[in-house]
Amino acid sequence: MNRKRKLTEIVIFAIAFAFVESAVVTYLRAIYYPQGFSFPLRMLGTSHVFVELAREFATIVMLVLIGTLAGSTRWQKFSYFLIAFGVWDIFYYVWLKVILNWPATLFDWDILFLIPLPWIGPVIAPVLISLVMIVGGLLIIREEELGRTFHPPVLSWLVSAFATVVVLFTFMRDTGATLHSQQPQPYLYVVFVPAILLYLLAMILGVRGSRSMSEGKN
Repeated sequence: MNRKRKLTEIVIFAIAFAFVESAVVTYLRAIYYPQGFSFPLRMLGTSHVFVELAREFATIVMLVLIGTLAGSTRWQKFSYFLIAFGVWDIFYYVWLKVILNWPATLFDWDILFLIPLPWIGPVIAPVLISLVMIVGGLLIIREEELGRTFHPPVLSWLVSAFATVVVLFTFMRDTGATLHSQQPQPYLYVVFVPAILLYLLAMILGVRGSRSMSEGKN
């Protein structure tokens, strides 16, 4: 299967899967937020918490598997996972906008994930991360198609790992809002934006590393 067909099918899958996800959230909001979703958060019932945790785990499994099935090398598998995840996450909000006319803006707050602690943040944050994931996946696939060995240097791994720690900190730091039904503190854009730039730097370093290795072999 050629690259364009694979990408098309992955995008279609991710968009359809995003609709399923948004439909589930629509029902949950009808139960817990009948007047419309807003902070402070309302605690889910115990049985619903376990179901939600299982659903989130199953979601990641499905996205990983779609990447595994589409790719033929480990980096291709990872790349297709990144693309599937990014498209799925963006269209999750697109479908919520279609169904519920929410969010009103990209700066509206949302609960993003529950494992290991609830993640919260403005919608624009996961959307930007998803865009970075899509771009990163496409770049890696391009390198492999050009016959270059994608082998990011240690510095690329360190930069991306540090950026990930920073992003997760911005999502999970406000335990008052996530665990104690308080209004969220202002989001830390001042550290989130540099973290996104660090992801882009890690991509550049990774691509340059793959090119230098290819040239060295020649």
